[in-house]
Amino acid sequence: MPAARPNRRFGATDFIMGSVLASVLFITTACGGAPAPQSAPASDVVTQSPTPSPSPSPTEDDVAPVDGDNVPDAGNADLAANVQPAFAAKAREVLATLPIKGRAPKTGYSREAFGQAWADVDRNGCDTRNDILDRDLTAKTIKTGTRNCVILTGILADPYTAETISFVRGSTTSSAVQIDHVVALNDAWQKGAQQLSVEQRTALANDPLNLLAVDGPTNQQKGAGDAATWLPPNKAYRCDYVARQISVKATYSLWVTAAEHDSMAKVLDSCNDIEVPTNQTPPPVEPVILPPPAPLAPVAPVEAAAPPAPVVAAPPVAPAPLVEVPAAAPYYQNCTAVRAAGAAPIHAGQPGFESKFDRDGDGVGCE
Repeated sequence: MPAARPNRRFGATDFIMGSVLASVLFITTACGGAPAPQSAPASDVVTQSPTPSPSPSPTEDDVAPVDGDNVPDAGNADLAANVQPAFAAKAREVLATLPIKGRAPKTGYSREAFGQAWADVDRNGCDTRNDILDRDLTAKTIKTGTRNCVILTGILADPYTAETISFVRGSTTSSAVQIDHVVALNDAWQKGAQQLSVEQRTALANDPLNLLAVDGPTNQQKGAGDAATWLPPNKAYRCDYVARQISVKATYSLWVTAAEHDSMAKVLDSCNDIEVPTNQTPPPVEPVILPPPAPLAPVAPVEAAAPPAPVVAAPPVAPAPLVEVPAAAPYYQNCTAVRAAGAAPIHAGQPGFESKFDRDGDGVGCE
């Protein structure tokens, strides 16, 4: 609606100006000139907005370094309003919950539709770009006086190419490492983000779930591609990449095209049990309450056993006296045997003496 003009009374000055204008018009007409066209009052001018030109294919990364001393604020962006999938949810199961639709028109897309680039949505004093560099780089050096925000150098193990990349902050070097929107903002715009609030789109553009530090040239090649038109050259990372895209789309109520769905499902065929990344924690473990044990039957007291009777040692038994058993008397058949035994002469009373050996009766035999 045109702005209302203040009312004023028609006075002498207006009369004089009107007369002068009429005279000029009369002279001009009389001289054969066409009357000068009069401009419409400002209040009657209708300003038409120019038809928006189609946006160029985005790189999905604002590669210009952010100072870090003047961090843009996200305003009312609220990440908590977007609930990520449940803990340990399987990527294939979450994919089955995403609607399958065609692309909406790109009309109206702009980076500004997703809020201030690299806004400080988590209010930690650092912009999102430096937050992700800090998360994904190793061996970092940080600019002093920037609240430990501005990353100067670091090493990236690039998930898209499986290469190691050195990051050096600078107008001509920072682009070697870019922050990729895993679900490209242009792609999100055509698959449901138009229906989100500015706050929700700002959250989507700055959500760490949807951001990865990656190789700059590879990110440029990806552009706004979805899983049907672009996958990381590093095949070992494709399962994780698709699982992250599924998690982002589920979190922000975005849909997939039929071709995108089929491409995701094909990737998941090689990792059927992979889980989606999420900030959800495992549910608390319910304590197991065991029933109380049954009371034990009373046990009768055990009487003390009587002490054993003392063992009385038997008195020692005196050994029986040794009885000398006389040796059997030798027997000699004749004196020849006596002499052979060395017993000759043999006297009466000696063992083996026989009277037949003493022919003369003098008590000595075998003389």
